[in-house]
Parts: sequence; structure tokens; C-alpha cells
Amino acid sequence: MIKRLLRLLDASPVNFVAVRTLEDELQRAGFECLDASEPLGEMPAGRQFYVKKNDSSLYAFRIGRRPLSEAGFHIICAHCDSPTFRIKPNAEMTGEGGIVRLNTEVYGGPVLSTWFDRPLSVAGRVILRTDDPMHPETQLIHIRRPLMQIANLAIHFNRQVNDGVKLSRQKDMLPLLGIVSGELERGQLLMNAICENLQVQADRVLDFDLYLYDATPACTFGAHDEFISSGRLDDLSMVFAGMDALIAAGDAVPETTQALAVFDNEETGSQTKQGAGSPFLSSLVQRIVLTQGGSPEDYFRAVEKAFMISADNAHAWHPNYSEKYDPTNHPVLGGGPVIKFNAAQKYASDAASAAVFSELCRRAGVPCQRFVNHSDVAGGSTLGNILASSLPMRGVDMGNPILAMHSARETGAVADHEYCIRAFTQFYRS
Repeated sequence: MIKRLLRLLDASPVNFVAVRTLEDELQRAGFECLDASEPLGEMPAGRQFYVKKNDSSLYAFRIGRRPLSEAGFHIICAHCDSPTFRIKPNAEMTGEGGIVRLNTEVYGGPVLSTWFDRPLSVAGRVILRTDDPMHPETQLIHIRRPLMQIANLAIHFNRQVNDGVKLSRQKDMLPLLGIVSGELERGQLLMNAICENLQVQADRVLDFDLYLYDATPACTFGAHDEFISSGRLDDLSMVFAGMDALIAAGDAVPETTQALAVFDNEETGSQTKQGAGSPFLSSLVQRIVLTQGGSPEDYFRAVEKAFMISADNAHAWHPNYSEKYDPTNHPVLGGGPVIKFNAAQKYASDAASAAVFSELCRRAGVPCQRFVNHSDVAGGSTLGNILASSLPMRGVDMGNPILAMHSARETGAVADHEYCIRAFTQFYRS
């Protein structure tokens, strides 16, 4: 199970490629791809399908025996984006000796210092010219070899580096791409790498959405291989736990419709057409209700009967920084999934929804933990309440505990991933 997770993480360096990985796994499990611009067709019990938005979000359904208006639906929500660096247009900056840096901008809230001095590469999507200007071709790109590195300044020039240094996103975080070997390469190193990978001519490339990723493979470590080290555990570990639970629950046609929603742009606020703040999922649920012969009233009934698990990783207790955590509610690695609470309502969890999830965990034989912020430390927010603004479902915010959230590499526990799949599978089968 963990080897499978490591493989999926390595295959999913950025949002677009992560959705393709999901798509491949779902197709192998018998799900069909539907085009949101076309009629969805009939919705018999047991039908399995998914819809994509912007190539960077995905919504999968397995239709239950009872219509949504009677039974609602069970949905797990997660996100496929992670903090990183986006390559700007006209990105190449050539300096002395022909050394080329790439001009980038920060995506989300990464721990900047963790990106120094490690092999990096590029992934995303490239838009190609076709005969129809309204419908260019999209190709995904995943350059698998180390292609660049963000080099630190030697301590000899920065004696205060270990005392804490404020980093400039524009100056300090630009990666080295290569050395120009001739005038024909000037300004073309990145384009040459793109064209070589995709086997296309440069004049076909219209634009791209390209991001950096840590090229070091995911791995386990520890005396008993009990820990996971990887980039993008937040939130791909939850994405793939939800996916594997949905596939595992497909051994029989369910009574209640099962769904998995994987959003993009959570790390930048979710307010995009492919984010949790979009009405896309709401409209998709409405279309399914109408296809089942229901009315707008039946859609509202379906939402009232639905239950959502908003799955986004939680902060594990860090043994070096115990003063940062709540004294009585600090989850530990290996202690099981975590329910997240916040008095300011940054999380969707309340006593009623937390009771549902904790009971699901008990029935699955899985331990369950709780997280509340230290009252002097401001916390973050996640998908649950953002989605509830368009789909006001009952729901719980939860996630597996990890260390070093938003670092280039995060740390989780093997046991928690296995626990989470069991809990999610129990949810789908309930």
C-alpha cells in the first residue's frame, strides 16, 4: 500500500499531472470520462464516471441505488495543488559566463529555505497551436530528470545565515537552468527542453503553465520504515487515500452515491473555476439530480442529506517545538486521522459532524485524533467552509498528521495512510 502511494506521489509532481494520474487509476477501475459540455446521459445505479475542469480538478461519482434526492451522497474532498514556483513568461535571464537563471514567482506559501540546493525539475501543461484558434491542443509535460537547482549563498558571504535571513522571492529564489553554449541557445534553453520532451516544433508552442518540483523520489525512513518523506504530501496523500477508498468500495453497487472531488488552487484561496469556491461541483450535482428525473427541489433535498469529508492534512506534534501546540489537542504521527476544530469557524467540523467521523473510524478499527490551534498561534483554513458556501452540506474537516507542512519535503507516517484508507472506505460503504 505504501509503495503504491510513493509511486503515485512520484508520478504527480504538479496539479495537472496529478489529475492525469488520478484519471489513469480511475479508468483502470472502470470509471468513464464524461465531457461537462455534453449531456451526462442516464444515471443507472452502479454507473462510474468522472468529469474534469481545466485539466487540474476532477470529480468522480459512483451512482447509488437510491436517487440523490432520497439518500443524498457521500463525498470526500481534497486538493491537488501544493506550494511551489511558477515559471514566468520570458523567463530566461542570462548572466556572465552564459549562466542562465529562470524568472519565477511563488505559488502558495512554501517554506522557501527548503527549496535551496536540491535537484529540481519542471512539470505542467503546454498549449500548442492548431488550425482552430479557439481550441488549441493541450499536452502535459513531466520532465523526469533533474533540470535545475536554486543555489544558496556560501556562508562565507553571509555569516548570519544560521541566525535567520529574510529571503527575497525575486532575487534569492531563482533557479540555475544551464550555461548557453552558443548564440542560438540564448533565450531558448527552456523552450528546447520543452520541445525535446514533447517532440514538437517550437513554433507550435503558444504558452504554458509550468511549475518547479523536487526531483528527489518519495521514500520511507526510520528504524522501522515508519515515516514517509515526500514533497506534496499536503494534499496528495489525502487525494490518493480518497481515490483508493473509492476504488475499494466498488465491489458492490452502493445504496448511496459515492463521490470524490479533487480541487485545484486551495493554496491560493480556491476562488477559481477549478477551485472549491467555484459553483462547478454544485452545478454537476444539480445535473445528476435532474438526469435522475428530479426537480430543483430534489437537488436541495440531496444537499441536505449529503455528508462531506474535507480531507486536508493536519499539523502533527513536532517534538522540537512543543510550545507551538495546544497543550491537550496535538495529534502525533502514527496516531490516526485528525479531526480539526476552530472556534472562528475556519474548519467545517462541529460536534455533530465530528461524531459521525469518529464513529466511522471506530467501526473501521482506526484511531482518531483531534487538533485545535494553540490559542496564541493563528491557524490556516481549508476546503470545507469554502465549499459549504455553494453546497451547504454537513461536513467535517480532517486530515492525516504531517510535519513540515509546505516544506519542499514533508514527513508523514505509514500507519496513518493505511488508517485513512480504511476510514474512507468505511464512509463510502456506510
